[in-house]
Amino acid sequence: MKYMMFVCTDTEPETELEAPDIHKWVAENDANGRRVLGNQLVSPSAATTVRVRGGELLLTDGPFAETKEVIVGFDILECADLDEAIEVARAHPMSWAGRVELRPFHGE
Repeated sequence: MKYMMFVCTDTEPETELEAPDIHKWVAENDANGRRVLGNQLVSPSAATTVRVRGGELLLTDGPFAETKEVIVGFDILECADLDEAIEVARAHPMSWAGRVELRPFHGE
């Protein structure tokens, strides 16, 4: 089953424990086939919001929502079930320093 894992900042990161190494996480999950694709995103200030209202194209520079937490990356996971996806997400450094959100793909 495929899951989208949104990698986000958090206003309340874990500060007492050292987060796992991201390069090790990527290498392990690439090697075992659980990580299909992933990458970091540039700053939200580089975002372009696209909307169509009344047939008119509306473009806005920057992110759509004003929020303290932002999506800074993503990974597409291939896991047997949600429990396995949670274990993969739990080991991601941003689950310690930020937060990760898992969502299954529609129809999976």
